[in-house]
Amino acid sequence: MASEKVETVVAGNYVEMEHEEGDSKSTKSKLSKLFWHGGSVYDAWFSCASNQVAQVLLTLPYSFSQLGMLSGILFQLFYGLMGSWTAYLISVLYVEYRTRKEREKVDFRNHVIQWFEVLDGLLGKHWRNIGLLFNCTFLLFGSVIQLIACASNIYYINDNLDKRTWTYIFGACCATTVFIPSFHNYRIWSFLGLMMTTYTAWYLTIASLIHGQIEGVKHSGPTTMVLYFTGATNILYTFGGHAVTVEIMHAMWKPQKFKLIYLMATLYVLTLTLPSASAVYWAYGDLLLTHANALSLLPKTRFRDTAVILMLIHQFITFGFACTPLYFVWEKFLGVHSTKSLFKRAIARLPVVIPIWFLAIIFPFFGPINSTVGSLLVSFTVYIIPAMAHMVTFASPSARENAVERPPSFLGGWAGLFSVNIFVVGWVLVVGFGFGGWASMLNFIRQIDTFGLFTKCYQCPPHKA
Repeated sequence: MASEKVETVVAGNYVEMEHEEGDSKSTKSKLSKLFWHGGSVYDAWFSCASNQVAQVLLTLPYSFSQLGMLSGILFQLFYGLMGSWTAYLISVLYVEYRTRKEREKVDFRNHVIQWFEVLDGLLGKHWRNIGLLFNCTFLLFGSVIQLIACASNIYYINDNLDKRTWTYIFGACCATTVFIPSFHNYRIWSFLGLMMTTYTAWYLTIASLIHGQIEGVKHSGPTTMVLYFTGATNILYTFGGHAVTVEIMHAMWKPQKFKLIYLMATLYVLTLTLPSASAVYWAYGDLLLTHANALSLLPKTRFRDTAVILMLIHQFITFGFACTPLYFVWEKFLGVHSTKSLFKRAIARLPVVIPIWFLAIIFPFFGPINSTVGSLLVSFTVYIIPAMAHMVTFASPSARENAVERPPSFLGGWAGLFSVNIFVVGWVLVVGFGFGGWASMLNFIRQIDTFGLFTKCYQCPPHKA
């Protein structure tokens, strides 16, 4: 009975928001609701799936060349499941925090709850500061990676400009995301983004199978520990895209329904990543070790150009996904988060884009940067911190007794849940952060030594550089 009451409270404010913002039955209002203002379970699913696999789809064959076929497939399945688990933990903590606050009559109608605020409300300022540091840094570099990917991809259609120049251009284009208010307003973009990724994944699969194996193809991976753990941490990064989970939940009308959405999104994403990475690696083998972007190896056709264009649009969308939480943090810092003027908020957000633009020009290492971000930032942001925060939040018998969300019965209660959390923390700390951090940093430094910082055209043919 209590849980039903909680659900009513949690869902209530969203219903009020919806009525307040769109009671009009005009055609304009209906169109706005259809394309612009989403908050359903389906919207959340599209947002999660669309955000989870973007440019990383193009680097997974590169990871397979480092890991070998079997390890590549197993790591995708393993990290997909682990990522879904920690996304579930984040959703539990969000509902716990929100329920406690709404029992205290706190009104969130003009405020977007973020992960660091959940940590603050449940565990105090030290957890808040750690969460804020890792989450913002990860989202910053996540945005950087999308910008690098834009330049890398467009180069395969138009190589008259070098990749650095394309980074300047796409940095300006991506800055327009400051005008998208919140995750409510990504309804049509999330849907289109996932369709674009689906096309690209199946293009990679079918084009590789039709092309067949190159002459003298070799599949020698894994060859070194450095390459093996670099590849593994790129996959850790792939399924660690839930740094925006809280913001996506907050955009839902009934956030308590989020629990299994990320798992369902991951299962769909696996139908894209497994066939495409396997097929490209089967066709090109070790050649991928020096071609981090799979599109660079496929023959130039109208189908490949279509995939490039669709991925460019999708990377623009994903840039917005990664950057929007940073915009919220910056708005709260400046004290303009609750203002109703979209123009004022947009102007306030612009400075966030500048360091992203700059970092994309300094470190244009498409592929290796994913693994580095995965091991040093994703490992803590979306795996270790959520698992530890969940254990500390429900450490006391009274907290467990009054928990809004009970542990899944198949785990064997709280003991089983804590056991899974301890395993996640131990595995990611040792394998993801430890071995992965060591390997990805060595590989990243190697890229700097080979190409240099501010390199004009990373992994371009010599005559084009």
